[in-house]
Amino acid sequence: MQRVAASPPGAATRWRHLPNLLSALRLLLALPVALAIGYRDYPTALVLAALAALSDALDGFLARRFRWQSRLGATLDPLADKLLLVGCFIALTYVGAVPLELTLLVLARDVVIIAGALAWRVLLGPLTARPSLLSKLNTLAQIAFVLAVLLTLVWSQATLPLRGPAWAVGALTVASGIDYVLRWGVRARRTWRNKERR
Repeated sequence: MQRVAASPPGAATRWRHLPNLLSALRLLLALPVALAIGYRDYPTALVLAALAALSDALDGFLARRFRWQSRLGATLDPLADKLLLVGCFIALTYVGAVPLELTLLVLARDVVIIAGALAWRVLLGPLTARPSLLSKLNTLAQIAFVLAVLLTLVWSQATLPLRGPAWAVGALTVASGIDYVLRWGVRARRTWRNKERR
């Protein structure tokens, strides 16, 4: 029986920071994508947005598959998603491709979540949060919607029906925002009560 050579020490952990690097790449792509949309360079925007979406899927897969999760990644990944998507929605609204109301919903949800996280940090201490399934679906829907809009802007023959998806994205945005408020509101009350008993 042939014996497989053992991996050198540290070989398995050499790539453990790759998910964080991919999240950082997505963070760096947020501004170029928004600027490309604003300057109506839609082909470039589509390529960069698709690259960012691919990095999002890949870093999540690597972190779960090889257990390369980290505190930095837990912060960097959602931050990159938020900046990328908010930038895209604002830019697409600027060029008239996305309704202002939808962009305001996206912004309002993120503002509420960030404000809640800051309040938790100040009043209750460190916060360790994981995105819910609804939140993940919302992010996926927003990314898919942005790519679909950019595709229609790049390829005039791609007459994708976007009104229905826009309503779906809006509904998911509101639902995931309410879900965050309810779940973390309950958890905040429990944490506050436990803190008072000590």
